[in-house]
Amino acid sequence: MRIEFAPYLLYFKEAAGTSRGVLREKPTFFIKIYDEKDPTRFGIGEAAVFPGLSPEADGNYVWKLTELLANIAIGRETDLTRHSSIQFGLEQAIYDFSNDCKGVYFPSEFTEGEKSIEINGLIWMGDFDEMLQRIDSKIREGYKCIKLKIGAIDWRKEIELIKIIRNHFNKTELMIRVDANGGFDYKDCLVKLDELALLDVHSIEQPIKAGNPESMSDLCRLSPIPIALDEELIGMGILNDKIKLLEKIHPQFIILKPALCGGFSGAQEWINLAEENNIGWWITSALESNVGLNAIAQFSAAINAKGPQGLGTGSLFTNNFETPVTLHKDRLSFNPHFAMNYSQFDSLKWHK
Repeated sequence: MRIEFAPYLLYFKEAAGTSRGVLREKPTFFIKIYDEKDPTRFGIGEAAVFPGLSPEADGNYVWKLTELLANIAIGRETDLTRHSSIQFGLEQAIYDFSNDCKGVYFPSEFTEGEKSIEINGLIWMGDFDEMLQRIDSKIREGYKCIKLKIGAIDWRKEIELIKIIRNHFNKTELMIRVDANGGFDYKDCLVKLDELALLDVHSIEQPIKAGNPESMSDLCRLSPIPIALDEELIGMGILNDKIKLLEKIHPQFIILKPALCGGFSGAQEWINLAEENNIGWWITSALESNVGLNAIAQFSAAINAKGPQGLGTGSLFTNNFETPVTLHKDRLSFNPHFAMNYSQFDSLKWHK
């Protein structure tokens, strides 16, 4: 077996605002695996590295991909414990190749076209009017769950936005999740969580910065709304470290981004630990192209993920790829009659 890798730059249709800044483009890498006897037939995967969030996103990233390429050629194992996105992309490529190179990673009722996945509608940060317009658009499209990125504009305006939503839809009609991306200060965090609770907010992701387990543990114990860990899980590649983190903080939920938590095998390890500790979870994409999104959607369906998943980022980019996954209203579906065109990857600059 052989692999090749290729860099690719995704361009956002609109600037995407978070508490960490505004995104206009995002780099990613693709991995293909093939039998050297027939290099035209290959499995495809996306190593969805996330600069500013992935610990592995440094000057050595391409060298790690090169090491993986060389090791596979000689049958040697590569340690990817600290290279989550590469693990993610390699697993995809292997699963795709094993399933006859058709864009199928996890065969299930989903890939047979018999099941769809509910997703949340993601509301990126912007000014008040922009966010209000985006919220209105998602609700009109039929979303029953929306997720607001908060923590960048004035707090009172963000609360006003949520109040406007609640004036029209109660919690049984519309689920509201919020994501602070670590943007709150610990000293006034509980006051803000109390305000969110009064508006029947379902949960908040990562209210304070990762790496403060004592403070996060206190918040999870005292918060009037459930707290979900997100960035807190990044870089945790050792099982014992995962166990210690969950035992220390004991959150109500964890958010699993396979590109950032050890690929599908790492995500499954987190899920097993969460269920052993009565912690809820859901799956979220990490600004992958449609290639990575396709694989994550299939994984979510195969493991029977419950409730709205955070998988709606595929429509963000101007230069995406075509896969069998489609979005209609708030449901992701897989078209089993769609023959994925692997020639769309031919123009990439493959390293071998």
